[in-house]
Amino acid sequence: MWNDNAPIYRQLKERVIGMMLDGLLKPGDALPSVRQVAADYQLNPITVSRAYQELVDETLVEKRRGMGMYVTEGAVEKLLASERERFLREEWPAMVERIRRLGLDMEKLLRATQPGSAG
Repeated sequence: MWNDNAPIYRQLKERVIGMMLDGLLKPGDALPSVRQVAADYQLNPITVSRAYQELVDETLVEKRRGMGMYVTEGAVEKLLASERERFLREEWPAMVERIRRLGLDMEKLLRATQPGSAG
């Protein structure tokens, strides 16, 4: 469930972000309570709180006093913009280099990924 390559709070934060990007958590939706997540995943509540606090710091989630944490309006758009930028900066150059090294034709690759294509 958790891997050793990154701190658990960061992995938990990434899971919540993934749920937002996949539409499983929408603006206005409540996040499960810190206690609930800690119990469900057998985590220290401080670990869960740290993940949630980072989401608050990035204005993806807001803390409503006495009510819990809620996904903010515009969170998904903000995430998409930052994830796209990160992909183009970090992942895409490595993919392009791998494509070049393997001698693959970009046009053929694009055609092969079109819906209905036989590949």
